[in-house]
This record gives sequence, C-alpha cells and structure tokens, in this order.
Amino acid sequence: MGYTIVALKDKILEMYPEIEKHGISVGLYFSEEKNAYILKFKRDAHELTTHLEKKDADNCMDGIKCVYLGVQVSQFIKNFEERK
Repeated sequence: MGYTIVALKDKILEMYPEIEKHGISVGLYFSEEKNAYILKFKRDAHELTTHLEKKDADNCMDGIKCVYLGVQVSQFIKNFEERK
C-alpha cells in the first residue's frame, strides 16, 4: 500500500481526535532500521515516543483503528492530565 507520511499523520489525527483536542503535537517519520513508523507526541515539556508497525499503519489507512496506538494516546493524555 502506498501513502505519504502526511496522509498517515492526517489519518491518525482523524481517527484519534483527542490528540488535537488536548493540544498534543505529533511528529511522524519512517525508520528503515526498525521498519516501522516512529510517532512522537509532545505537549509542553511532556513527550512520548512510540512506534507503529507497517502493518498497523496500513490498517490505519484502511480505517481500522490500532488498539496499541489508541492505548498509547490515552495513556499519554492521562499522564499529562495527572501532572496538572
């Protein structure tokens, strides 16, 4: 499946609107070494880096939510809210 980094990022933001709702910025790039997409979530001084396997990214582009990514997003938001 062919798609751009921008298209994948847009799809992730569409599927997980809580990211933008909580003012979290997202960095995304593909790591040839890991053969996976690397996501960096950041809000203020808080940061979380996680990966998205190529198969999960493909599924995401097909509209299938990645449970692992959803858990990571939820945990980051929870941790950030607890530190307020």
